[in-house]
Amino acid sequence: MREWSRYVYTCLFYIAVPILLVRLWWRGRESAGYRRNWWQRFGFVPKVSSRSGPPLWIHAVSLGETIAIAPLVQRLLDQYPDLPIVMTSMTPTGKARAESLFGDHIQHFYCPYDLPDALSRFIKRLNPLGCLVVETELWPNMVAACEAQKVPLMVANARLSARSARGYHRVKSLAYPMMQRLNYLVAQSDADADRFRQLGVPNERIAVSGSIKFDIHVDPAQRREGELLKQRLTGRFVCMLASSHSDEEAQFLAASQSMLARFPQLLLLVVPRHPERFESVYQYFVDQLGMAAVARRSLPASVTDSTRVVVGDTLGEMLLFYTAADVVVMGGSFVDVGGHNPVEPAAVKTPVFMGPFYHNFAVICDAMVESGGMAYVESMSQALEKTASLMVEPAPLLGMGAAAFAYAESQRGALDRLFLQVEKRLINPPV
Repeated sequence: MREWSRYVYTCLFYIAVPILLVRLWWRGRESAGYRRNWWQRFGFVPKVSSRSGPPLWIHAVSLGETIAIAPLVQRLLDQYPDLPIVMTSMTPTGKARAESLFGDHIQHFYCPYDLPDALSRFIKRLNPLGCLVVETELWPNMVAACEAQKVPLMVANARLSARSARGYHRVKSLAYPMMQRLNYLVAQSDADADRFRQLGVPNERIAVSGSIKFDIHVDPAQRREGELLKQRLTGRFVCMLASSHSDEEAQFLAASQSMLARFPQLLLLVVPRHPERFESVYQYFVDQLGMAAVARRSLPASVTDSTRVVVGDTLGEMLLFYTAADVVVMGGSFVDVGGHNPVEPAAVKTPVFMGPFYHNFAVICDAMVESGGMAYVESMSQALEKTASLMVEPAPLLGMGAAAFAYAESQRGALDRLFLQVEKRLINPPV
């Protein structure tokens, strides 16, 4: 009966393939990368061969997961220079980030769709010594294919919100066998580990490391570049809307209109989550405020004293933006997305306002709020009201930033613990 559920799921997935191809083509209108190498999504990749042996396969679904796992990849490259590494993702931004970080030190492919023939083809051509899945990008046929071809699969930096766990429980005939097949899972927190246990992951296959996102390294040169960016933004008080999704820009602008009139020293920095939205978000602010009031990061000379909004339309500069900002309003938390990672702004002492939808980072967010380095708000208007109070009385701003930084520093060490597990379970497993 268990495998019957996966059989039905697989049939439905095959039926959906034409829709997936149309969706790739459609998304390719704004991001051409979706149309490139589309055949890799069906497992058609070059056969990977290396004199150093089989590669380690690391799957980081998108940009956020690629950034999160990058320190581990770099440590593997440093300590195992002869170990071939293949990274996969599902998005062009994830691919671009992996290639910009590691160049030809790794190979990158798009991950196959969760179709048995595509995955079988892909794994046979890779012949990996193991598969490392970042966070919770788990698919039934992917896990089953690894088991069938004797490829040990580990989930790294695993997180599972209560909401996501309820979703898995609703399809337990499909989810439970998948969870029971996992060879090892390294969870971010005890709460995450408990949820995975309840879904069927054997207790002896679970470890807790903390979140590797706390092990972010801020290079002094990056900090200086962020401070220089602050000067280029005319040195004004910068309120940043980070990783915004559709409708959040409109909420942000509506909530800030009165502040823009009251505080000429206020500058809004808006960084959309998805690069394919850069142009439409820029055009939205131009339509609302006029071209003279809107600038874009990709054209630094366009920032003038009359600029009220800067659109962050570049990749790989989030730490610079966070350093240049005085306060961050975290996107993805004012629409039902689940919030985004508040650790990066904390690492550069920038306080965060988080909206009501933060379930993807609930454990970290609750702890940061308790530490005094972050505050919950019910609406974008409340976030801007709190920002206004900090502009009038800035002393608490420094305290929030210092508290956020202290909390982030106290949580370091997860990367070391995860690295040891990868060594033990995938690179040098017991015979």
